[in-house]
Amino acid sequence: MRGVAFVGYKKSGKTTTVEAVARILKERGYRVAIAKSMHSDFDREGTDTWKFSRVADSVLVRANDTDALLFKAKDINALFSMVSADFLLIEGFKSVQHVPRVVCARNPGEVKELNNGLAIAVSGVVASTGVTEIESLPVIDATKEPEKLTDIVEKRAFMLPNIDCGLCGFNCSQMARMIVSGEKTLKDCVVLSQKPKVTVKIDGQVLPMKDWVQELVEKTVKGMLSAMKGYRGGRKIEIVIRDE
Repeated sequence: MRGVAFVGYKKSGKTTTVEAVARILKERGYRVAIAKSMHSDFDREGTDTWKFSRVADSVLVRANDTDALLFKAKDINALFSMVSADFLLIEGFKSVQHVPRVVCARNPGEVKELNNGLAIAVSGVVASTGVTEIESLPVIDATKEPEKLTDIVEKRAFMLPNIDCGLCGFNCSQMARMIVSGEKTLKDCVVLSQKPKVTVKIDGQVLPMKDWVQELVEKTVKGMLSAMKGYRGGRKIEIVIRDE
């Protein structure tokens, strides 16, 4: 799955930009997911779902207009692992540092504030002023040239594991910046480029694991199985756990 964040301050044009890019990606045949960071409570205190969430691990909601799954993810990785798509468009989430970003700004000053080395383009309100470049970044009006902005997203979007394993010599934030600048590529991410010895999938999504975690899982599983009657060593061991 490839990802890109659309970051900006309030009323900077983030939602309009994300909507435009998502529409073009869908027209091109991709599966698209959108993650949105909200500054207000989604499930307000006192509602039925709020009461249920106090006593349940997750709450399923069926409404007239949509369906929803309410739960509390432990971290960003756990939240994003719920998604199965070709592209994940992330609105907000300024703290996310392992994907490139499109800066949505109201003026050039905001671009300078939000360009932390991960920016690949500028859009939003400032793009309607006629300026074509800020901070050496292309400025594209998503309301007039959504295809042009989508071309950049399609070409440059990526998502690192965000586990800071250090196997490449850097953390994921540093590696992401070097990929954006052209100093590195995704092939330089050891976790993504190497064929892992142990693979764990949750609902079809691969769970990134550091080498020592893979070794721990391997030795634990093999150790338990070796004590079982009828066990024989093999090149590939498959275990499926259905939480039903």
